[in-house]
This record gives sequence, C-alpha cells and structure tokens, in this order.
Amino acid sequence: MKIILLISLAISFFTTFFLLPSWISRAKKAGLSGKDMNKIEQPEAAESGGIMVITGFILGVLYYIAIKTFYLNSMENIIEIFALLAVIVLATLIGLIDDIFGWKIGLNKKTRIFFLLLLAVPLSVINAGESIVSIPFVGQIDLGLLFPLLIIPIGVLGSTITYNFLAGYNGLEARQGILILFALSIVTYYLGETWIALISLIMASSLIAFIFYNKYPAKVFPGNTMTYAVGSLIAIIAIIGNIEKIAVFFFIPYIIETILKLRGKLKVESFARVNDDNSLEMPSDKIYGLEHAAIKIIKKIKGKCYEKNVVNVINIFQIAIIILGFIIFRNNIF
Repeated sequence: MKIILLISLAISFFTTFFLLPSWISRAKKAGLSGKDMNKIEQPEAAESGGIMVITGFILGVLYYIAIKTFYLNSMENIIEIFALLAVIVLATLIGLIDDIFGWKIGLNKKTRIFFLLLLAVPLSVINAGESIVSIPFVGQIDLGLLFPLLIIPIGVLGSTITYNFLAGYNGLEARQGILILFALSIVTYYLGETWIALISLIMASSLIAFIFYNKYPAKVFPGNTMTYAVGSLIAIIAIIGNIEKIAVFFFIPYIIETILKLRGKLKVESFARVNDDNSLEMPSDKIYGLEHAAIKIIKKIKGKCYEKNVVNVINIFQIAIIILGFIIFRNNIF
C-alpha cells in the first residue's frame, strides 16, 4: 500500500476532529440535542454528531480516489467506491431524518425499513460481490440474480438496523465500530483487497476522532446518522470483499442483542436505571440487551456498575469474538 494513500486516514481524522466543536455548538443552538439518559442529571448533548464523522470519511475517500486517478493512474475499483459512497450518503440522510424526528418518534417501522432497503440499490445495480456461495453440507451454489436482488438487500438492511441496537452508552457505538472495522481491514488486507482495508481504516480514523467528544461524559451523540452509515459500511465491506462469513461472526454481539431486543418486542430501551451516585441498575429483572447483561455481571463482580464499565465489558466481549473469529477462519485468511 502506497504511503501517500495513508494520508486519507489523517484527512478523515482531522476533518472530524476539528469540525465537531462547531457542530456541537450549532446543534445545541438549533435545538438538535438530547438527554444523556444514563446520568442522574440527564445533561443535554448535541445530537447527530455522525454528520461530521461521515464528512471526514467522505473527504478521506475522495482524497484516495484523487490519488488513484491522478497519481497512480488507476481507475480500478472506482465504480465500487462510488457505489459505496452512494450507500453511505443515503444512510446518513435517512439517519438524519430519523434524528430530526427524534428517537421517541422517529420514522415509523415500515417507512424506516423501506428507506433502508433503498441502501442496497447502489450495490445491486453494479452486481457487487460474488454470487457463488458455499453452504455447509451442500457445497457451492451460484445464486445468480438472487444475490443482488435478495441477499444484498437482506445483508445491508440487517447490518444497518442491528448495528443501531447496541447503543445508548457514551462511546459504545464508536468504539464498537472501530473494533469491527479494524478487524475487517486486517481480513481484507491479508486477502489482497488492500483498497477495502483502507476504506475500513478511513472510517475507523473518523470514529477515533469522534471518540474524543463522545467518550464519557459525552458532549455529542452519534445519532442514527452515524449508526446507519457505519452499519451499512460493514455490510458493504463484507459483500464487496466476499467475507460474509467472518463478518457475520464478528457481528455475533449484535445478533445476541437483536435476540434480546426481540424478547422485549423491540420496545424496551437499553438504558439503565440510574442511582444518585450515577451508578447503574438493571431497569427490570429481565435482560433485554447486552447492556443489561453487562450491568448484571459487573454488579456481581464489583458490587457497583458505572456507564464506563458497561462499555468496557461489551468492547472486551467484541474483542474476544474477533480473536475467536481469526482463530476459526485463519486458514481462509492468512
């Protein structure tokens, strides 16, 4: 990988880092703010900080395209990159609409699903990915048109929605995104898809900048603006890089979260019950999310649980899943 291409990581990071303070100020003045539900005071923080994350990402990717075009004289994978950008922009716009309506109201479920299904269109029209899939006990099957018309929409929709489930705690969404994208960049790099690895790292760089403002106590929330975009990017990387199996494995925490959310009929929020000292309690006797499971485990070990502890435990669980994934799929990667 050319060193000059790595400048795209710096562009992504510094764009996000320097634009966020202005966004935080302007968003609050415009009333685009929300309560931090896991603190007794419930302080206000700016919403939709994901706008700046995606801005940094897009500028980083555009720099990469410019270097490929004018310096390396290469148009390889340009169509895939622009299709990827189209998906990310659409996801960001849908997320922004959802954020503006508010997390309590938002888009209704049918409208949201319809809009999110549209995210698959740029990938479907370029027939992204490989239609030949390997199924256990069956062997290889060529899905043909079923792949762009059915598998891609299901994959993008599933990843985008479920990535949005594991959320609501300062730094959680961004840190999870960094971990998964970094892992996917390693996989694609060793498989020879260095351009996909770089795209992954460009978004991860933007998320690292975001962490400086989203870490506890958060000054800004990511909003669906960011979670939809990052969730869809993970699906895009899996599809274009033909690494669906290991990507799904890395997504195990989100699969578990979805199952637990379904237990509560998708109506129970992930927020905790907050004590006067800002320690957290289970909101009910039942577990309706990994966040609740983390609270229960931490309280048994330490006696008290705080927001930082919940995020750390979930991140550790994600890291363990990633390491296990590398072990299981090592022969297909290294």
